Amino acid sequence: MSEKNTNFLDASKKEEDSVLDLTLRPKTLDEYAGQEKIKENLRIFMEAAKKREEPMEHLLFYGPPGLGKTTLAHIIARETGVGIRVTSGPAIERIGDLGSILTNLNDRDILFIDEIHRLNRTVEEILYPAMEEYVLDIVIGKGPSAKTLRLDLPKITLIGATTRLSGLSSPLRDRFGMVHRLDFYNENEIAQILRRSSKILGVPIDESGIKMIARCSRKTPRVANRLLKRVRDFTEVKEKGKIDRKIAKEALEMLEVDPLGLDATDRRLLEVLIDKFEGGPVGVKTLSAAIQEEEETISEVSEPFLLQLGFLKRTPRGREATKAAYEHLGREYNKPDQENLL
Repeated sequence: MSEKNTNFLDASKKEEDSVLDLTLRPKTLDEYAGQEKIKENLRIFMEAAKKREEPMEHLLFYGPPGLGKTTLAHIIARETGVGIRVTSGPAIERIGDLGSILTNLNDRDILFIDEIHRLNRTVEEILYPAMEEYVLDIVIGKGPSAKTLRLDLPKITLIGATTRLSGLSSPLRDRFGMVHRLDFYNENEIAQILRRSSKILGVPIDESGIKMIARCSRKTPRVANRLLKRVRDFTEVKEKGKIDRKIAKEALEMLEVDPLGLDATDRRLLEVLIDKFEGGPVGVKTLSAAIQEEEETISEVSEPFLLQLGFLKRTPRGREATKAAYEHLGREYNKPDQENLL
């Protein structure tokens, strides 16, 4: 995927997001748009933990990238008045790394581990007693003379985040008292986020501009904020003034983002699937070779969004383009209905 496309429509966190996320991150649950059921549950659990003066139960958030899992962890820490330490699964390479983090926390503090499914299995096993009994077991020596040293740990809350729930082992998954899936946002929720972000960034934009960007945001707050930033840059350079629907549309067209949020790679995937392979079914490896994109880019960036839109379907024999995909690209749909042929 070309750099200009992958920078803002791939919802995975990138270096440029660090400053943007810190600037635009909601500080309270009231400021946090969307995920209403999760927020309702969190309010109850946080209030109960504060009344008992105990740490909250361990929490696991899962779902596609860019939906606010890290933001929720920071909000929980702020609203319960405790400290938070942020790390990621790949960053904890050795048992000593985990031990150093755990022993430097205070009672009721939060340890947030992003990409927790990528934890080293040996490290993961050391985490079990830390979560259940608030102790750290360290093995000293090797062989028959090896001894286990048990250290008491502060009573903390572990919050894990993952985009691949199936990547977690059952023993680790079962140790979380609460497991919540974050879903994609609707356009009204994305528009609410964009209104707040535009005020913080000082971006002059009207409702028509907000709705245009919201529609193209792939139902993901991180992508919406990136697009807002790109449209702002376009407007400032072109001296267009206040962002409205027309200006937003011009900026998005320059970025090769269509009104539904498809980028050049998404469209190329559908075009190749329809024009070269008669709509499929086609395997991911074949598609990857045909459009010269990595399989991971197809399966993790383009495919989830196309499935959400109903433009693509998975079958045991491969990927197929739907009637809606044909119509979006202006192609004539003349494939037979397979179900009626059976």
